[in-house]
Amino acid sequence: MFATPEQLAAANKANVDALLTIANTAFASAERLAALNLNTARAVLEDSVSNAKSLLTAKDVQELISLQASLAQPMVEKAVAYSRSVYEIATQTQEELSKVAEVQFSEVNKGIAAALDKAAKSAPAGSDVAVAAVKSAIAAANSAYDSINKAAKQVAEIAEANVAAATNATVKAVGAAAASAPKAKKSA
Repeated sequence: MFATPEQLAAANKANVDALLTIANTAFASAERLAALNLNTARAVLEDSVSNAKSLLTAKDVQELISLQASLAQPMVEKAVAYSRSVYEIATQTQEELSKVAEVQFSEVNKGIAAALDKAAKSAPAGSDVAVAAVKSAIAAANSAYDSINKAAKQVAEIAEANVAAATNATVKAVGAAAASAPKAKKSA
């Protein structure tokens, strides 16, 4: 019923491997976010300088308003693209960490089942009912975990679709507003 040194070593190795996977996933995610942020900051600075130069060339207020409206759309599109990129990185990281957790959960279940089988073999007569009850409880917990996991994945998919729809609607609304702003000023 006790674990052998080889079993303990194997369990420790599996735990270290899981922790290394988690750490590597976290570092890779942080690296991707840092690169995204640096590239975005560089692009924002370049766009700001370019936009300021464009605005300084305006001859009158009407042209200035028209330029401002035309510059708004690309800025919003870039902000939405940045948000999507951050969301993708976060989603991919979450998926990778979920896979590690699922593997760990599976290994724990195998260990519990093996220990339970070993205990059942050396248990006194008449303890079959207790062993069956524990196995049933474990099966129910696994079933509940699977159901919750499936529901969480469905919620994530729905949320992802809603985020995509909202960002597309935002870009379209800003585009429509930018297109109608110069027209509204001209008719006034």
